[in-house]
Formats: sequence, structure tokens, C-alpha cells
Amino acid sequence: MRRLLAALFLTVPLVGTAFATEPPRPEPTHTILRFDDLNGWAQDDHGAALDVFLNTCGDMRDLDWRGLCRVAADQTDARRFFELFFRPVLIEDGDPMLFTGYYEPELRGSRYRGGPYQYPLYRVPDEGREGLWLSRAEIEEGDLLAGRGLEIAWIDDPVDVFFLQIQGSGRVRLDDGTALRVGYGGKNGHDYRSVGMELVRRGEYEPHQVSAQVIRSWVRRNGEEGRRLLHHNPSYVFFREVTEVPADRGPLGAMNRSITNLRSIAVDPAYVPLGAPVWIEKGGRDPLKRLTIAQDTGSQIKGAQRADIFFGTGEEAGRRAGRVKDTGRMIVLLPIQRALALAEEF
Repeated sequence: MRRLLAALFLTVPLVGTAFATEPPRPEPTHTILRFDDLNGWAQDDHGAALDVFLNTCGDMRDLDWRGLCRVAADQTDARRFFELFFRPVLIEDGDPMLFTGYYEPELRGSRYRGGPYQYPLYRVPDEGREGLWLSRAEIEEGDLLAGRGLEIAWIDDPVDVFFLQIQGSGRVRLDDGTALRVGYGGKNGHDYRSVGMELVRRGEYEPHQVSAQVIRSWVRRNGEEGRRLLHHNPSYVFFREVTEVPADRGPLGAMNRSITNLRSIAVDPAYVPLGAPVWIEKGGRDPLKRLTIAQDTGSQIKGAQRADIFFGTGEEAGRRAGRVKDTGRMIVLLPIQRALALAEEF
């Protein structure tokens, strides 16, 4: 899932681009720490972290993780469990730590077109499943998808549709009082282009001024020109209706399990195993020190010291996530033998 809000306006979104060429990855270093080295470790709610760990550890395939998952299910002292069976490992690749935030948008919509509900969320069409297809402007200004029954819902705000496509998943509050959840279904194969960077290029804002709220406001103030700004990004995301997740649970992450507010993060699985506990020490305006679980990924979450923190659902979660672009450090908790083997290798 996911998803990269604070940096997306000047970079690219969480939804992956199949045709991008990735640069060679640097060789990481591994440093084993003590739990006493983790700032704030003793004050955290380790039981809350253990609950989130149990949500996905059963899906981990390596024998050492599967064994730990069985042990974790019987624990009554969560802190003791983590300290007894894991070692904190600082993994570095030369790049500084960057924390960003993401969230699950909540939109207003209808199953049927009418009144304010004029902007569709489409299922992926057969011809759009592989390779390069129509651009955003061609899809939104043409009628190739109309009348084919591909609409999941109709939304009242085109800017909300745009940001939903960047996040990759969300909820829709329907006009009949019910709700539905949508997830990433596919994309049209075009590379993402930042509308925030385009506003900076035009001289409308300085880079530090660009945010989700700023872009929303500019698009709405500028009518047709605002719509054309969104067309600067040719990438277009299609959705699927998600029916297997209860309404009181978070959206699905990369492990196909619900993620949890402020306890689930997106990481680069080239460095951090999905499902692993990760201690984060985020600085900035709202410091955060807690044990999280690596349960998601993102196309721009690359590097050993890179994490996207899930902030929850709705407008307030979006505001909080959008403020995050902070330094700090993240330390992965690895099974003892795995941690010692990595330290010996490097």
C-alpha cells in the first residue's frame, strides 16, 4: 500500500512504476546495538507492538521467524519477549534517515452518477492491464471507459480522486449511508510527474511551501487550469473494491493484512524483512519513539534508513501525515542468530 505523502509533491508516489530503472543498491553496514541504546525503549507500549507483530508474523516463511511467531503467541511479557529473542541492528547504506507519513483517504461518493458525484473511480480495463496505455488527460477527457460498467463509485471532488490515486487505497462514504473500501488495482504504465514540482517550476511556490493542502487549494481556485495541472501527471491508477477487510480495521499493506495506526510502517524490503519489528526514533515537529512493524512497501521507500509511517484514516490523519518529513534513525530487531551472522559478514 501505500503510500508517501510528505515527499510526493516534489518526488513521486507510492504506487510503483513498472518501467523505472533502479540504480545499483549500496552495500549496507550492520551494527548490533543493545536495547539500552534505543532512546525511549523502556517507556513504549510493547504489548501494542506485539499485537501488531502477531498480525503478520504467521505469514513469514523463514524458519527462525516462524519459530518466533509461535513463541510470541504465548507471551504475557511483551518487552521481555523482544529483548530475549531479538537483537537491535542498525542497518545503514550511507544515506541519511528520512521519515515520511501516509494515510488512508476518506472520500464522499455514490454508486450512481448524479448531482455532485461526477468523478469516477474505475476498475482496470482489459486493455490497460499491461504496458503503456492512455495518459491521465486522455482517460479523463475521452469516453473510452464510459458505459462499460467499470465504475466502482462516483466521487464529488476530482482533487480527492487524484490524491486517492497517489495513496493507492481509501474509503468512500456513500450517499446511501453505507461505505466501501477500495485498493490499488493497476495503472496505465506512465511515469509519475509531480504536480507540486510543476507549481514550483512555474514560480507559484517555493519547494518548502508545497503540501497537499496547498495543491488542493490551488487546483480549486483555478478552475479549468487547476484540472490541467493534474493532467501534468500522466500516471493514472485504477482500483478494486476491497470486501475482505472489516470496516474497523486498517487498509491492507504489502503483506495483505490490515495495517495499524502509528504501529505499521512501509520499508524497503531489500534491507528490512517484511514483518520485522523496527524501532523508530523520529525527530521533527512531532517526535516519535516506538516499536513498529514493517508491514508495507512503497516505490519511493528505498534505502536502509527510510520509512513511511501509517497515520490512519481520514482528513486529520492526512494532515498529520503530510507534515512528516523528518530525520532520525530506525533500528531493525532481528532474530539473534540472524543478527550475529550479519555482523560477522560485515
